[in-house]
Amino acid sequence: MYADIIVDITHEKLDRIFQYSIPSELRGELSIGTEVIVPFGNGNREISGYVIAFSEKTDYPADKIKPVLKKAENSVAIESRLVALAAWMKEQYGGTMIQALKTVLPIKRKESSRVKRKVRLLLSENDAREKLKLYLDKNQKARARLLAGLIEQPEQDYELVTKKLNVTLAVIRSLKEQGVLSLESEKVLRGSVKYKKHGEETVCFNAEQEQAVSRFWEDYSRGIFGTYLVYGVTGSGKTEVYIEMIRRVVERGRQAIVLIPEIALTYQTVLRFYARFGDRVSILNSRMSAGERYDQMERVKRGEVDVMIGPRSALFTPFLNLGLIVVDEEHESTYKSEQVPRYHARETAIARAQMEEASVVLGSATPSLEAFYRCKTGDSVMFELTKRAAGQNLPVVYTVDMREELRRGNRSILSDRLKEKVRERLNKGQQVMLFLNRRGYAGFVSCRSCGYVVKCPHCDVSLSAHKGGRLVCHYCGYEEQAADTCPSCGSACIGGFKAGTQQIEDIVKREFKDASVLRMDMDTTKCKDSHEKILSAFSNGEADILIGTQMIVKGHDFPNVTLVGILAADMSLYSNDYRSGERTFELLVQAAGRAGRGEVPGEVVIQTYSPKHYSIRMAAEQNYEGFYEEEIRYRELMGYPPVSSLLAVLMTGADEEYLELAAGHLKNFAIRADKAKNLQIIGPASPYVNKVNDEYRRVLYLKCGEKKVLIEIKNLMEQYIEMNRGFQSIKIQFDFNPMGVF
Repeated sequence: MYADIIVDITHEKLDRIFQYSIPSELRGELSIGTEVIVPFGNGNREISGYVIAFSEKTDYPADKIKPVLKKAENSVAIESRLVALAAWMKEQYGGTMIQALKTVLPIKRKESSRVKRKVRLLLSENDAREKLKLYLDKNQKARARLLAGLIEQPEQDYELVTKKLNVTLAVIRSLKEQGVLSLESEKVLRGSVKYKKHGEETVCFNAEQEQAVSRFWEDYSRGIFGTYLVYGVTGSGKTEVYIEMIRRVVERGRQAIVLIPEIALTYQTVLRFYARFGDRVSILNSRMSAGERYDQMERVKRGEVDVMIGPRSALFTPFLNLGLIVVDEEHESTYKSEQVPRYHARETAIARAQMEEASVVLGSATPSLEAFYRCKTGDSVMFELTKRAAGQNLPVVYTVDMREELRRGNRSILSDRLKEKVRERLNKGQQVMLFLNRRGYAGFVSCRSCGYVVKCPHCDVSLSAHKGGRLVCHYCGYEEQAADTCPSCGSACIGGFKAGTQQIEDIVKREFKDASVLRMDMDTTKCKDSHEKILSAFSNGEADILIGTQMIVKGHDFPNVTLVGILAADMSLYSNDYRSGERTFELLVQAAGRAGRGEVPGEVVIQTYSPKHYSIRMAAEQNYEGFYEEEIRYRELMGYPPVSSLLAVLMTGADEEYLELAAGHLKNFAIRADKAKNLQIIGPASPYVNKVNDEYRRVLYLKCGEKKVLIEIKNLMEQYIEMNRGFQSIKIQFDFNPMGVF
């Protein structure tokens, strides 16, 4: 028997299959996805690799084939279906097979179990007191301390006993040998969520929800596994629809994956799923330790989990009988990986579902143009939820032109109308959310005299001002102290420009002195469980105002929030990114949707300098179809996704001139490879950020009406790069339909 193995080297030249013989002692021990140790190269150095297939024949002389040395210690086998998915990802998104395999690995290594030890008294109280008297008579103080503690509390944690009573393991063992106590161990599962299942509750669906569930189940029962889009206004009960669909799939003995875009959403989402499925639910996220992730994957393999919830990495949960993948808030850019392979979780979910005969349900109040376009072309089925589940009205939206505020002498970032509305809500004991898509204390630091901007010496971006006079690069982490005078002209007119969430917090606290304020952004959520703590505190009414970035406006449900203020609606509108209008619309509608989800009607104040732009106007009207028609015409005119496909080729290198030369050669090759003249090639050009961590960057864009043509060109470019040694010092990544500018 022979094993086809991908070796654990990311270099493109070695991204191919190597054959090894399987020694007799390993036959029956290996399976597809097993990590093994093999000899490699002339020096037979030992490296790891993954088994991707078996065969009884070899293309080489048998005496030339080296044997597999052993299974890798503590390795975790990849399921064979995930190997197939990795191969699909490599073809679709580029990179090496080993990079794709490492992406689909839910955990890389076995982790040692966490064991909780307990000390338990075995004697009756009378016998124990007699034994204690004996220890005291013999002046055996440590044994006496331990026994006295156990008489007081017959069962105690081992760690507590050793610290509180100051006794060693030797003392515990001596009493164990005498039959005085037992030392017991139990395995502790890490990463399990500590919520209990509620009693079965009857959910009353409205007609639209019922129709969505019935149509999905009718198809599923007939063996039709399709892709569906639940397009529902904010608060329309999409999560209840997902839960009912999952409940029926689970009753058939199959499992479900629920993808959520942010760790911040885990808290409320898990609560709702635990209420229905109890401890048959598990979660994954990047804040979990390796041990926590390992324990949850072990639960999956033992069949103890029916529903896995998490961000895009949860997509690769090794369920044996996957039946449904739900992608909640499918429009979110966080579903796109920034690491090679640059896969999109929505597309990859559809591919995995097709391989395993499962269905995919996408959900959003503001669907991505890609998802809506699929419905228009008949590739997906749309379910519309046009009403809020509990019958509440959508919030009333006010648009404030900040140019008029300035003309009236209001230089504050808070408009007069917003301040008035906040006071009204505070007086009524209601809650307010203020949204700003920015972190830090201020934006960039510039000189009003000469225009000098303080930049990072390693990245071609401005430094952001933080409290304490710190200037920080948000790309590489470089930090320096702010200067009192301009380094260029010596003027004292140097300072921060524009506001960040920290500054908004200070302004709000000064303006509303009696209000309790919480802030939620990247800086306040660095610690483990910090998302849950902030959201739980706000949900429990411990704060009147929640200020934050995007993470506060996505999917959360706070019934007492009756006012949402959007402080800088068009901050993302004019970025050099073809998706900027879509991003702005999504953010505004999602933010507005947080208001009025309880019994009291909600209001929204959108502050903008561009009130007539269609993204702002349609968001204020909460008119997705109107926005889609405007935006899709723009995409058709410019040849952008989803109407056409776009491939970005990002190149980085330490030598700018050499990088420019290499990028030019790659462009010329793409032109020659495009024999049918289907491509539009743009660049190479300097991206939005020209240099990061002393590495220069160039980007080449290729447009085409058919993605398969771009995939063919990508494959040819990968071969060209592999054949030419001149590209060895250049890092090259492929990104299909990128979610933003580089």
